[in-house]
Amino acid sequence: MKREIELKLRLADVPALEDRLRAAGAKPNGQTKEVNTYYDTPQGTFKSSDQGLRIRVAHRNGHHTPQVIITHKGPRAHGRVKSRAETELTVDNPTDAAHLLSALGFTPGITFEKRRRSWKLDGCLVEIDTLPLLGDFVEVEGPSAEAVMSLCDKLALDAADMIKPSYISMLVSHLCENNITTDYIPLPDETPTT
Repeated sequence: MKREIELKLRLADVPALEDRLRAAGAKPNGQTKEVNTYYDTPQGTFKSSDQGLRIRVAHRNGHHTPQVIITHKGPRAHGRVKSRAETELTVDNPTDAAHLLSALGFTPGITFEKRRRSWKLDGCLVEIDTLPLLGDFVEVEGPSAEAVMSLCDKLALDAADMIKPSYISMLVSHLCENNITTDYIPLPDETPTT
């Protein structure tokens, strides 16, 4: 089973980080626009046990066919860097994936769009994410906590500012705090960055 090891930070200056990535020799790894739909049991079992179940439809620049991934994330382990078991299954059709999860008793919750620009450096992925209502973030994911922390230092990212909540929990909190009722959160209209 794969283990997700990452650190997430709010990002105030995307161009500055991209400049540091280029200067450090990072390689661009493409851009995607994602639609993420989260599922849970009617009793909220996953939310209450710090787990996640989603269907992601990722439209990668330059590809006509989207990538459809069902992902389960286990509870987070304690530690400085976020670490959790992650199981992913690539499927052909998002409608069939939704029917499968519904047939197994899961119900859809919030769906949100996300724009992601990805870079590779030192065996890690650096993902620059733009979310509706929340703004810009960076996730550094790697093979170990040490690799993630080392790359954060190299890129002048302050690990002390790490954000532990998931995007979905931050979005749900934002909706609640602002009395917004919706089950679909699109990105604002924007021109994709190249």
